[in-house]
Amino acid sequence: MNVFLRELRAYRKSAIIWAGSLSGVIIVFMALYPAFTQDVEATKEILSQFPEAMRAALNLSLGNFFTIYGFYGYLLSFAILAGAIQAMNLGTGVLAKEVSGKTADFLLSKPVARSRVVSAKLAAVLTILIATNVAVSAVAYLSALSVAEEPLELATFFLLTSTLLLVQLIFLALGAMFAVLIPKVKSVVSVSLPTVFAFYIVGMIGEVLENENFRYVSPFKFYDTNYIITNVSLEGTYVILEAAIVVVAIGLCYWIYLKKDVRASA
Repeated sequence: MNVFLRELRAYRKSAIIWAGSLSGVIIVFMALYPAFTQDVEATKEILSQFPEAMRAALNLSLGNFFTIYGFYGYLLSFAILAGAIQAMNLGTGVLAKEVSGKTADFLLSKPVARSRVVSAKLAAVLTILIATNVAVSAVAYLSALSVAEEPLELATFFLLTSTLLLVQLIFLALGAMFAVLIPKVKSVVSVSLPTVFAFYIVGMIGEVLENENFRYVSPFKFYDTNYIITNVSLEGTYVILEAAIVVVAIGLCYWIYLKKDVRASA
């Protein structure tokens, strides 16, 4: 039994829908870019009337918003929110569904180690996320290329794009950990949505309060658009923090899954 291919087939349709939806959002938003840059001063005057706290919460920087990178970074924040839900759904569902579907005892009765089952499942959903990001990145680049008034610097553009996958990796790891921590996940959405939105709201609160410490709590604030545009790099502190979170979460996932009892289906 090839668990890896089995999971790829199981999530194939879902992956296509997510990739198409995220690409569609980017195409629609990018099509609006010329309208915002047609009269920069007038648009800036309108946006400046928004409370500063609201602009901060929405990741809207008037300094960069009217450049292709700033505009893309702004719309990317919404794509990242949706992508985090996708990753959390995959991470939670790929391990929890065997218990909720009462097939775990059948799967684990096969001559394959539990660690290999977990590895194959996580490899499958990681492959799905990478494929989704490749599709979204290609669509985003072509969309930006069609509306940009200045030459695109690939390093800056794809560093911005990479933040989607980076945030997804965190929620994939958290989803996998929650899947083995929670005795029985009745609904993947009931786990993923509250978790993702809780972290998102924490990040917004941090922006409103102008408290940098909140960035350490919310993965949505690990990678600052303005920093990436200015420095053409990611902040090393948050890359290390993400690596630590992913390693710990996946490590706990393996450790608990290898030791937990799996009840036979009735």
